[in-house]
Amino acid sequence: MHTTPEPSSPLPALDVGAAAHVRAEDVVVTRGSHRVLTGVTLTVSARSRLAVVGENGRGKSTLLHVLAGLLAPDAGIVHRAGTVALARQEVPARDGETVGTLTAESLAAPRTALRELDAATAALTDGAPGADDRFAAALDTATRLDAWDAERRVDVALGAIGACTDRTRPLETLSVGQRHRVRLACLLGARHDVLLLDEPTNHLDAAGLDFLTRTLRAHPGGLAVVSHDRALLRDVADEFCDLDPTRDGTPRLTAGGYDAWWTARDRARAAWEAEHAEQQAEHRRLADAVATARDRLSTGWRPDKGTGKHARQSRAPGVVQALHRRRAELDAHRIDVPVPPSSLRRPDLDVRPGAPQLRAHGVGVRGRLAGPVDLVLDAGDRLLVTGPNGAGKSTLLAVLAGSLAPDAGSVRTASGARVVRLGQETAVLDPRRPARAVLEHVGGGAHGLLDAAALRTPVGRLSEGRRRRLDLARALAERPTTLLLDEPTNHLSARLVDELTAMVRDTSAAVVVATHDRQLLRDLADWPRLELDPAG
Repeated sequence: MHTTPEPSSPLPALDVGAAAHVRAEDVVVTRGSHRVLTGVTLTVSARSRLAVVGENGRGKSTLLHVLAGLLAPDAGIVHRAGTVALARQEVPARDGETVGTLTAESLAAPRTALRELDAATAALTDGAPGADDRFAAALDTATRLDAWDAERRVDVALGAIGACTDRTRPLETLSVGQRHRVRLACLLGARHDVLLLDEPTNHLDAAGLDFLTRTLRAHPGGLAVVSHDRALLRDVADEFCDLDPTRDGTPRLTAGGYDAWWTARDRARAAWEAEHAEQQAEHRRLADAVATARDRLSTGWRPDKGTGKHARQSRAPGVVQALHRRRAELDAHRIDVPVPPSSLRRPDLDVRPGAPQLRAHGVGVRGRLAGPVDLVLDAGDRLLVTGPNGAGKSTLLAVLAGSLAPDAGSVRTASGARVVRLGQETAVLDPRRPARAVLEHVGGGAHGLLDAAALRTPVGRLSEGRRRRLDLARALAERPTTLLLDEPTNHLSARLVDELTAMVRDTSAAVVVATHDRQLLRDLADWPRLELDPAG
């Protein structure tokens, strides 16, 4: 009989075949006229700890889908050896599926291996021809999968990250976060040679994040992770595939861990911006030279009055030739360095320091937020809201925003205060509507969060990261005097998270942040903190 370890304990290390790998060679993926991935070449081997990083919309999730075999590349080759599992950002809830459906899928391989071992044992006992080889193969498979311990490993993972353990619970009754946790626990508990994880830290509390980090560090197989969680990247990854644009259009691979990647990225970004600015300046210089030559052709070539006809005739061809030379130089010049991604432009809020914003008295919501909660928020105030999943962090922010009525207590919003909440899940919008139209409807711009191509794209075709950027742009467009941020780093790149962190530290608005993001908690450690307890 197995004993279940404490939820904070990582899963036991298991031996994975050294030949297991996923290798991509010169992979290209195109969507319409847009090249999503160009010339991606990388290997996730049996001991790889690879982070796939880049700005939102650069194809990180697409790359994982290609590696997992769910999407065929338009060009290039992908080799796979061993079992490969992908944890997607979203888990759909199809009719009739339950928590047990997901756990059964994750346990299918070890259960099959145990049945085959039983059958091979019986054949060996009966002296059937070839029974020795069959038994050896079955034993090797069951051992490699550690099939005898698979059920326990899944149970440990479900409990450790706060996932639903009721196998009969329909998936459609679970929230997006709850479904994500169930699926992630199944993958962590099952035996896979290569794990591909897309934003695995979303919807995890502090205990779940700790368990995930320690389990991934102990995982003996290969690992490729897409994550906005800077703490996870620092703790787990030792190689980085950066999909942000480069001069030759191919990704950058950097070994040496998080700090080495961060340094290389900043140097590359600075060189990129400098080279682009230099090309722009040269283009302007050539354009000015053409304009000057054109002016000389129309007026400047004429000599002073009294100059002879011969002088006019000898000067004119030279002026014309000079214009042709300048025009040829301008035509030959090409700006071939891509435009660097724009930085977050902060809205000019100009809130009067100390202006009253919110007053919450004895707030509570039955079954969702144990009260009473009392809060006073004025312009310039800062507050961190923390606590485990189920403590009511999102509920409290919804109550403060006025989108949820409390069962107890009251919230009063000061006259002139504009309270805006950024929820942790992307907003439900018309999928056919272009992002630009969505922003125009609230009377605001993109604040550097979306490029021209993204603004033209219908909402339904935006990546999860770009939809998150759109939500943030919509929130800033309302020029909030109080900004309520619920897990604001979800689906955002490391660079944008840095820019957002600087903004919320400096803005004159009141800011409330609810987060499990460990690096963000470290960055905002000097803020006042409200710790919520599910027990009240």
